[in-house]
Amino acid sequence: MRARRSISGLPRAGGESTPARRNPLGATTGRRSRVRAWPGANSTRRTAAKQRAELDALQQGIRYRRIFVALLGVIVTMAAAVVLLGTIGLLNETRARPLTPAEQNKYKQEEIARRWQAWPATGVFPEEVKYLGLDRAQQYARRVGIAPETECGKGVDASVAGVLDSHGCVTMLRATYIDQTASFVFTVGVAVLKDEASRVSATEELTQDDRVGVLPVAFPGTVSERFGPDQRQRTSWVGAGPYIVFSTAGYADGRTRAAIPPEEILHPELWPAAKSIGHQIAYFLADPPKVPPCTQGNVC
Repeated sequence: MRARRSISGLPRAGGESTPARRNPLGATTGRRSRVRAWPGANSTRRTAAKQRAELDALQQGIRYRRIFVALLGVIVTMAAAVVLLGTIGLLNETRARPLTPAEQNKYKQEEIARRWQAWPATGVFPEEVKYLGLDRAQQYARRVGIAPETECGKGVDASVAGVLDSHGCVTMLRATYIDQTASFVFTVGVAVLKDEASRVSATEELTQDDRVGVLPVAFPGTVSERFGPDQRQRTSWVGAGPYIVFSTAGYADGRTRAAIPPEEILHPELWPAAKSIGHQIAYFLADPPKVPPCTQGNVC
């Protein structure tokens, strides 16, 4: 009777163990433990340290973020304060307010000083200028012509030119007039100085010699065509603002100063008319302008 074959896969008593079974994937199939080993103490410490490092990094990032937000807030606040202060200052500077006496005086000086450029030539030298004739009768001198603008030294005698140049004379404007009877010829010259202080200094040095001053301007084909330096009977000047207004007079028939007897040089009508015309033009140039009461016009 044959012995039964064991079906349990267990070795028979007293016999050899059965050979190990082969896994279809090539691994040996045996009776091995499938329970995972518990992590050791070192692995636990490493995990805890890693978690602490991550937590510290997170907390440090939060602190940096808070510092950044705080700094950004300070910068924004300071910028807003600067803008606010600048806006307040600008409003205070530009808002309408009454002009101070110093500002009013500055306004007048600047307005007068720019007239020789701002006005047309016919504004500086009007077509007609009033003067007083015999028996103080009001008469009108008529403009013959306006000369081109020239250098100060070229419009006056040499002794006067030196004074003007030393005080910064800018330019010379000239025009010629005749009286109402066409008997007298007058040339008016406007010397433009840098400012009123320069004009005052220059006039303190000008001579009172009535033989020197502005050079006459003659216009061919008019009654003034024979009016030259030798025909000047007298000259004078008057200061106004930054301007020195010169005037000179002579006879339309070309008589020279040397040809006139000394007792006739002070003609009762010639010289008062010349001075009156020069003063009128000086008055036009330096007439104080109307000053607005406020920085932005008439309303404060």
